This record gives sequence, structure tokens and C-alpha cells, in this order.
Amino acid sequence: MGDCQAFLAKLDQLVPGLGTRLPTEAEWEHACRAGATGATWLGDLDLRGERNAPNLDAIAWYGGNSGVGFELANGYDSSKWSEQQYPHKRAGTHPVGKKQPNPLGLHDMLGNVWEWCEDRYGDYAAGSVEDPGGPPSGSDRVSRGGSWLGNARNVRAAGRDGYSPAFRSDGLGCRLARGQAVEKGRSP
Repeated sequence: MGDCQAFLAKLDQLVPGLGTRLPTEAEWEHACRAGATGATWLGDLDLRGERNAPNLDAIAWYGGNSGVGFELANGYDSSKWSEQQYPHKRAGTHPVGKKQPNPLGLHDMLGNVWEWCEDRYGDYAAGSVEDPGGPPSGSDRVSRGGSWLGNARNVRAAGRDGYSPAFRSDGLGCRLARGQAVEKGRSP
């Protein structure tokens, strides 16, 4: 997350007034769902194995298809991954835009890489909350959406995890949000 924050700061220096930031968890989910209520904007997942959900194929890179068309020799050895949608031996991230965009025109909201959010990771508040914030304390931050090396179950709009802000991985990245900064106290 620190690398993403440094990138955002540098971008804001290069383009004054741009106002980039990481999205809140609620903003990320709103953008991912694009008005849908299912596991993905195309509907619920059809899980046929750990890494086999055919309805993800058109919209996401995940452990079941991330080896398809993967051309780099230094990719991850995926030959022992169980229950792949398509058999493959090497896998990795793919260029954004190779899968269908959601109704808002956003590509790769699911899969390819988990995406950092501003909020701290923890349990949601009890009851129905509009625009929930993360817990007021704690060190781990939220990441959303699943990744190229993950199982199909995590590649969904509600898929979330938490990592230390110092954590680095080729399955973790960021999406930019633009506009008014997150309210004070929500995240340092």
C-alpha cells in the first residue's frame, strides 16, 4: 500500500489538482457491482471446482484462466493447481482491458490483482450501514476483488482480505479514485 500511496503522491505532483487517492471499501464495491446485486456484475458464481467458474472467464483473470495467453517465461508455476478451468503450466497478471468491462466501463474490477482500499481491515459494523467505514483502529488494510492466482470463490464483488500496508505481492495492486479526500479519522 505504501508503494501505491507514493505513486499517488507523485502523480498529484505531476498533475496538480488531480486529487488521486485510493477508494474507500464502499466506493470500490459500488464501482465493482455497477448496480448489480450478485457475486459479479454478470450474476452469481457457478463454481465447478476450486479454480473453475466459467462465468468469470469473460470478465476476470483468476487461477482457472490466468495461464491462458500468458506469454512470459518467468510466470508462476501453475502446473499443480487443482481444478483449473483451463489447463495451464505458467500463469501471471495480464494487461488490463483484455476482459469485458462492467456496465460502468471499468475493466478488471474482479481478478488480475487484489486492489488496495483506504479502509482498515476488520469486521463490518452490525446492521445495515450506508457507506460503512473500516474500524477506527488496526494496522491491516482492505484489499478487494481477488487475483490471477486465487481460487474462484474469492473473485467476487464481496471478496475481501486484509494485509499489512508494507505487504508486497505480484497479486496485489491499486485502482485510483479521484475527488474529495476521505473524511478525517477514516484512515490516516
